[in-house]
Order: sequence, then C-alpha cells, then structure tokens
Amino acid sequence: MATNPIGASSAPAQPDTSLAKLSSDYTMFLRLLTTQMQNQDPLSPMDSSQYTQQLVQYSQVEQSIQQTGALKDILARLGSQDMMQASSLIGKQAAYDGAQAGLTTSTPAQWTWEADGAPASLVASIRDAAGREVERRTLNPNSLGLQWDGALSSGGAAPAGSYTLALDARDASGKALTPRIAAAGAVDSVSRTEDHITLEINGVSIPLSAVRIFTGANATP
Repeated sequence: MATNPIGASSAPAQPDTSLAKLSSDYTMFLRLLTTQMQNQDPLSPMDSSQYTQQLVQYSQVEQSIQQTGALKDILARLGSQDMMQASSLIGKQAAYDGAQAGLTTSTPAQWTWEADGAPASLVASIRDAAGREVERRTLNPNSLGLQWDGALSSGGAAPAGSYTLALDARDASGKALTPRIAAAGAVDSVSRTEDHITLEINGVSIPLSAVRIFTGANATP
C-alpha cells in the first residue's frame, strides 16, 4: 500500500507570554537600576548592600531567562527525536482502542473485539461519519473480528471514509454483553502538535497513545 510522506506539520507556535514578561521585567529592572545609580544624591549615596541585593535580583532574572531558553531548546530537540522515531511507523499495521476505523479503496475497515462472556447472538451495525447506519449484519457469535470492504447488503459499496462499529451482543439468556472494540489499519503518516504525536491510520487521525500494538507492513494485528 502506498503511503504518504511524513506529516511533520505542527501547530503554529503560540507566543510564550511567560518568557516575554520575564524578558520585559529583566529590561525594566536594568533601566531602573541604571537610572537609580545616575540620579542618586552624591552627598548621600545608596548603601552598597542595597546595590548588592538589587544585583542579586538582576542575576536571578538573567538566569531564569537563560534557563527558560535552554528548556525550550531541549523540548524542541526531544520533539524532533519523537518525530524521527514515529516516522519509522509509516507503513506498519497498527491496532488501537476505539470503534472508529478507516475505509479506503484499497484497504478494508478492520475491527476486533472481546467480551466478558460467550455471546449467543451478535449483530454488527456500521455507521458513517454523520452517524447514519449504512450496514447491518448478523455475525457468527464466535467471531472475534470483522473486515469490511464497504460492500452493502442492499447493493453497491460505501465510499471511502471513517466508519464506526457498534455491536449488539447477547448471551443465551438474552442479557446484553458489552464487547470492547479495537480497530486496525495501516499508518499513512505522522504529525506532531505541542501536546502529542498523531498517526493517520487509513485516513483516521489517532493519537499515538491510543495504539496498543504495531506489526509489520501488510500484516494483520
């Protein structure tokens, strides 16, 4: 399957208001101290200990600015390393928690599930991105997965896009069970924001933290 280049887009950098304020305070402090020294009474100069205290404060502000800049540089380097590592995931199959899966013209939507208890009946409902049911199927109660190529029972095929699976599972007494659904697909691209790395999996954006397993290209998780 062809894959897209690395989606190394990141959210536009927001102004660092804390650093800007710190720099402003630093500049203002320097101006005030300089003005104070220029305008002090020659006959009654300021006590040297007061100058010392102000210079210590000046030094602390300067160090805070340097430390903030160094921290931002470290975080930027770590973010770049994360992107380089995530780029190696392109083309791999990924299984992630959630019922939303992507359908493309060349790759079916894929789901797996597990339930507490043995279902005696199992009905799958597939809904599109707008929440409309496009397909309903009665499945083998022992089945643990579904690959859907978009074929519709009414004829024709569903378009490529994002689809969500819902399962109506019931035991022999008719009691409803709650299967835990996971989806799978191929990683097309990766992108990074200030908060996390996102994978594009069969056209669906999934945070890296939601993925529970990766396998080789064209493998089934």
